[in-house]
Amino acid sequence: MRKVWIERSWLTIQQEFADVGSVEDITRIVLRLLVAVALGGMLGYERESVGASAGLRTHMLVSLGSALFVLIPLQAGMEIGDLSRVLQGVTAGIGFIGAGAILKHTQKDDIKGVTTAASVWLTAAIGIAAGMGREATAVLSALFALAILAILRLETKK
Repeated sequence: MRKVWIERSWLTIQQEFADVGSVEDITRIVLRLLVAVALGGMLGYERESVGASAGLRTHMLVSLGSALFVLIPLQAGMEIGDLSRVLQGVTAGIGFIGAGAILKHTQKDDIKGVTTAASVWLTAAIGIAAGMGREATAVLSALFALAILAILRLETKK
């Protein structure tokens, strides 16, 4: 009786993990999520190095979450046209996180965090690109973002 229970349990576990049945599927998922995390981390590190309210972990999680939100529906066979609703939900949700990064101080016109909010928003888009298998686009976008955040900051200080 116990042997039958163990065999059935093992079969159930195998069925639950059947969505990544092949080595190619596992490699694809790991690569997409790893690219999302690495690129989010790169942008988050830059934000953290300047003392921004959203830094390394926030950007990594936003990018990973965004990648996952598109990767799962694609794995489930969702049509690209239907994926637009998922993208709308991610975009709206990221708006709330970005709003939390913006602080208005009591002094007039003293608003901080808009650049960080924009970087969180862009990081979500980069995660979406990685999750959809557009790694080259994600990398190029992250490099542009890093240039904007780091290089242009140096230019404005001159």
